[in-house]
Amino acid sequence: MPITASPEVLDFLARRRSASALTLTSPGPEAGELDMLLRLASRVPDHGKLTPWRMIVLEPAAKTEFAARLEALALGRDDAKAAAKLAKLKTPPMGVAVISRPRPSEIPEWEQLLSSAVVCANLLYGATAMGYGANWITDWYAYDPEAMTILGLEAGERVAGYVLIGTAKEPPLERDRPDWTGLVSRWSA
Repeated sequence: MPITASPEVLDFLARRRSASALTLTSPGPEAGELDMLLRLASRVPDHGKLTPWRMIVLEPAAKTEFAARLEALALGRDDAKAAAKLAKLKTPPMGVAVISRPRPSEIPEWEQLLSSAVVCANLLYGATAMGYGANWITDWYAYDPEAMTILGLEAGERVAGYVLIGTAKEPPLERDRPDWTGLVSRWSA
């Protein structure tokens, strides 16, 4: 497959913004669109072809049940603040949890973790390119051992992110972007 220029992609990347999870509503991607998103998300750099990640789709009813179990966990700990943080998970119609699962290999774990992060980015970009709003989040339930058990994680797995997807009720706001020129240096001998 030849490499060809794609000015449309460059324009898309120049305008890309995350939609607030709290502004995402139905409809979310239909089955065929979701399949395409998941297929595109898996087209990431993967040194050693280890596939050091997997995805857990949180369709509407399942996401509601998952959020209810997390809320029970938070409230059982008398942690109203943690329960309130679930609004970002509850509001959008669907989500995908990207799970990092490094494999024993000569490939450094760091490279494998980065591959799972790119899966999150591809989901975000793909959903946005389809015209949906999307947001990549982590919160306490991405790190809490009991929350990870509720999600069904296995030993050695971690949440790289939850990518929440839906129709944006309002255009995503632009935010201040870093001055990239101050973040770049050029190596010389």
